[in-house]
Parts: sequence; structure tokens; C-alpha cells
Amino acid sequence: MSVEIVLVAACALIDADGRVLIAERPTGKMMAGLWEFPGGKVENGERPEETLIRELKEELGIAVSEPCLAPLTFASHAYPNFHLLMPLFVCRRWEGTVSAQERQKLAWVKPNRLRDYKMPPADEPLIAHLLALLAP
Repeated sequence: MSVEIVLVAACALIDADGRVLIAERPTGKMMAGLWEFPGGKVENGERPEETLIRELKEELGIAVSEPCLAPLTFASHAYPNFHLLMPLFVCRRWEGTVSAQERQKLAWVKPNRLRDYKMPPADEPLIAHLLALLAP
């Protein structure tokens, strides 16, 4: 039995106060109402870094340069209809002001409060890596 592998790139934007940006999945999308790290599906012929540069511009109205994207970890999660492979990058520098371009709710959250937000199963294990990175 073969299973479709879906490659999605995600980014933990970290502000000067050490908070992480998460976005609520909008109504009408799979897993609507859950909070996630910004990003999106890697298109054919696209590298994950290129995906994040494109998606962060589309979703948040910010410009990110590739050298500012640092790989941190990845998630590998079996959903009922597909398998998700999701590299998580960290970004601390961008140009522009973060704003919801797709009417999604956004929240800047201290790492130790991320578990207060209901996330998709693939995102939850990523929190521990962010806590280790951002621990005082």
C-alpha cells in the first residue's frame, strides 16, 4: 500500500521579545480553528526555503531572505489519508510588519504558552524544540 507524502514547510517567526508567531487555520480549511506555524505546501520544483519566502509574503505581508531561515527540526506525522513531512525553520529577521493577509487570526506567544493553543498533531512535537532553543 502506498501513501501520499505531503511536504509542507513551516516557520517559527521569533520577535525581539522571544515570542513565536502562530496563526489560526481559517474556516473552510482542513483542521480549521487549530493554531499552526505559518508556511505552506512545497510546490513541485520548489525548495522549502523558497516556499517559506513565498508563503510568508502571501500570508503575512513580510519579506524574508533565505539566509535568515535556519532549519531547526522536522515533523513526520501519519494522518489518515496522507503522511506529512514538515521541516520547521526559525526566522528572527524580516522586512515589513506582520499582518494577516488572509483574514486569519494571529498570535505572538511566549514559547512556554504554546501548548495553551490547540494545534494539529504534527505541530505539537515541534514545541519542545522551540522551548529548548528559546530557554532563558
